[in-house]
Amino acid sequence: MTDSVFHSGIQRLVDAWASLPGAARIPDRAAFDPNALGRLLPQVFIAERRDEGLVFRLAGGWIEGAHGRPLKGAYLLEVWRRESRLMVHRGLAQAFREGRPMIFSADMEMEDGALLPAEIVAAPLRGPTGLPDRLLGLYQPLSAAGDEAKAVQGLVVRAMTPATTPAARRAALTLAAIDGRRIA
Repeated sequence: MTDSVFHSGIQRLVDAWASLPGAARIPDRAAFDPNALGRLLPQVFIAERRDEGLVFRLAGGWIEGAHGRPLKGAYLLEVWRRESRLMVHRGLAQAFREGRPMIFSADMEMEDGALLPAEIVAAPLRGPTGLPDRLLGLYQPLSAAGDEAKAVQGLVVRAMTPATTPAARRAALTLAAIDGRRIA
């Protein structure tokens, strides 16, 4: 387990992801056993990258209950408020680019305007083609009121932080030179 200032549920998903074979280069979806997350499964989602954007493949019962609707086939960015979508898009792109989970500090905006704090993690996975085209994610409410969240109107991002994974699992950067020019 790595040191963390994030909720234990978020850390549990990050640790499960980091323990998968190939985590240094983005692990395969087939290597992930959902049972590793146990009681957190209702808070878990998997999204798939398509040409038109990231789409929910599945969402746990807690997530769908919070949003008040089935999410299969819905665009992942739809659940975020318009003003948060660019930052979330950039964070998800960074997760795929760097091959590590991204943690979003967010607020769940309720129907009555109340904001309930939450953390949401999204970790890249490789699909059946071998390409990194899946996201394994988890919603973690940070208050007792958030546990009973219903009618979430949208998510508002406050900050994003790349997860720290064990250094041994991260691929080392290698520099090379071609025609006298250094490249990574």
